[in-house]
Amino acid sequence: MDIVLLDTRGVCSFADYFVICSGDSERQIKTICDEIGQVLKKEGILPYHREGTADSGWLLLDFGDVIVHIFASFEREYYQLDELWSQASPVVRIQ
Repeated sequence: MDIVLLDTRGVCSFADYFVICSGDSERQIKTICDEIGQVLKKEGILPYHREGTADSGWLLLDFGDVIVHIFASFEREYYQLDELWSQASPVVRIQ
């Protein structure tokens, strides 16, 4: 699994950070999404918007200043958000 946190403050007007990660299966994508939601809900943080489905290969959780993208491998390669937002500064990358 490859996870990247991008600081988009200098290049994006609608979010300060992007989290881009991927899962190897529908179940893993859904689990990643559910776990992020549960952990942040415990902290009183709820998403403003949710988009996509695990079976589509892409889920988005919009927390306002932070947007989380969860992809299947094929969709992550296809959409190449890492490249699209390459001017954003990577804060952390976990491979």
